[in-house]
Amino acid sequence: MQDYYYMLVVKPSSHRELFSDFLVDAIPVGFEEIDEGFIIRSEEDLETIMWGIEQFSEALQRALGEVVDVDMTLTKEKNDDWIAQYQQGITPIKIEPFYIHPTWEKPCEGMLNIAIDPALAFGTGHHPTTASCLRAVAKYVKTGDEVMDVGCGSGILAIAAIKKGAMVDACDTDPLSVENAIANAEQNQITYRRLWEGPVQESDETYDVIIANIVADVLVFIASDLKKRLREGGILILSGIMDKYEDKVLRAYKTLELTERIVENEWVTLVVTQKGN
Repeated sequence: MQDYYYMLVVKPSSHRELFSDFLVDAIPVGFEEIDEGFIIRSEEDLETIMWGIEQFSEALQRALGEVVDVDMTLTKEKNDDWIAQYQQGITPIKIEPFYIHPTWEKPCEGMLNIAIDPALAFGTGHHPTTASCLRAVAKYVKTGDEVMDVGCGSGILAIAAIKKGAMVDACDTDPLSVENAIANAEQNQITYRRLWEGPVQESDETYDVIIANIVADVLVFIASDLKKRLREGGILILSGIMDKYEDKVLRAYKTLELTERIVENEWVTLVVTQKGN
């Protein structure tokens, strides 16, 4: 381990979810989400990543026709094993009937335990969208259901559905996410029916429940693909939606019936149902 590491604090003025998507796709290391933005840590110099974020911000301004500023602070810190310090701050959470915990914490008797290490995954259940999706999975997924998790990330939602007795397919366009989903499935001693790197369009199956915790624009873009893979009476759990984009998502899924709306802070999860013909 080196004596020092680099820490880059990124604070965008707006469109934080788009910056998050960019970082997931563009940087070779993980990052921590904070209230105002993100923290990136690496033993390698982060100046190139700073330049990339600046270029992304400028491209976003041109595309949206509005000012999108990003404040960045790069510092060199003493390496006191920040990963261990970060892990100490990750606490287990209970979302009935699930208990999500890092592997260094004991499972909880009588609950459906899901072990997720922050070093291996982006999704640990602490983000409002993941937490609200877990509540929806707990309520709507039944034993024997065939479930699809689109943009599975760490695999936490797919694992939760399997723990409830469902047969689950999962996909993600990010290879690192697929690797994480595989590692977390092994850690939890479960198996997906199918897991692939790529879009949902690679599946010809139909499902009782489809989970898509992505971002609003992507949910709108893939609306027709999700709807045609949903069985009559099937349920779509749509998340990653900031409240200001909720109406746009609802318009894209207006042929489906709004069953439940779960709100936490500025984040909205929509549960919609395929009506009968």
